[in-house]
Amino acid sequence: MKHQKKADQNIAYSLKQIVFYFLKLGTWGFGGPVALVGYMQRDLVEDKKWISEEEYKEGLALAQLAPGPLAAQLGIYIGFVHYGFLGATLSGLAFVLPSFIMVVILGMVYQLYGGLAWMQAVFYGVGAAVIGIIAVSAYKLTIKSISKLELSAIRSNWLLWIFYVLGIGITVITEREEILLFLACGLFYMVIKAPPKWLKKSSSLPAGIFISTGFWNYDSKTLQEIGWFFAKAGAFVFGSGLAIVPFLHGGVVKEFGWLTEHQFVDSVAVAMITPGPVVITVGFIGYLVAGFPGACVAALATFLPCYLFTVALAPSFKKIARNVSIKAFVQGITAAVIGALVGSVIVIGLRSITDIATAAIAIGAVLALIYIKKIQEPYIVAAAAIIGLLIKFI
Repeated sequence: MKHQKKADQNIAYSLKQIVFYFLKLGTWGFGGPVALVGYMQRDLVEDKKWISEEEYKEGLALAQLAPGPLAAQLGIYIGFVHYGFLGATLSGLAFVLPSFIMVVILGMVYQLYGGLAWMQAVFYGVGAAVIGIIAVSAYKLTIKSISKLELSAIRSNWLLWIFYVLGIGITVITEREEILLFLACGLFYMVIKAPPKWLKKSSSLPAGIFISTGFWNYDSKTLQEIGWFFAKAGAFVFGSGLAIVPFLHGGVVKEFGWLTEHQFVDSVAVAMITPGPVVITVGFIGYLVAGFPGACVAALATFLPCYLFTVALAPSFKKIARNVSIKAFVQGITAAVIGALVGSVIVIGLRSITDIATAAIAIGAVLALIYIKKIQEPYIVAAAAIIGLLIKFI
């Protein structure tokens, strides 16, 4: 703490400035988790020089090692660096709040107009594009987190590839997330690659408009189910926020039946067209299930684990980061989770790609992301929405 106080006397920014920065990033930060962490590095390390390169890298490493959406965790850590728990709390809230407000408003609009032909036409195109976007993201996560698609790399990481294939297969067969599989993969990889010492020794407007949009439509039992389910989802998301998709699909569509398949794809699409962390789709889903209280509970339950992990681990993270057993545990879980993400793309894709037009839109989204280097997802989603309208009404 003495070192913390001493550092605070020499910092180049106020708590108000860092909170305002994350408020702006949460409002205008499009492009997904990789783009968001890139903005933080450019703005806070290179341009403003508020955070050192070493502090940024430590925060990024923690965000990758601990469960939680990557960009949100890094934002919380950066807030913690010089302003402790208060900085972490306010930075995290500022980062998430703008996109949360946006998805709640979109949820209200969706409840009002979701049954109309023009809205269905929009999401006809958008849903197909989202499948393509997630497929590309799943590929990038595979290459980054497991290994390149080269024979030598696959051989050296063969166990992670087995976990990955297991994640795909079990998700496609069961159409739900299997948390026990992820834990088992993590523990098994840890025991094989870097068993901990202790193991060696022994062995979550107007009144009329609010009513028609289901703003306060909920029951307490559903809120409890939402809280518990989304807390579990938030505790098992490593790296990209898109890794939460298989968890959400298995519970929201299959286990509880809160949303239909098309509504779920629409929910993921909403996350693509709003700035801030992709995981904020939980707010939209929560709103559709149980109005504004459901949105609040879903968002709070999802982001709380990542906040708690960050503020708990940040003070002693340098020591934790060197623990090879923890790294191995996370690697094992990550391989299975990314496999589950690929499996969920297959499951959702089989239901969303229903004709030649949707197949063409999905393939077009993939090709755009591959060959148009600087294009961002919201532009692809907007183009898909226009194509959907043209197909349905012309």
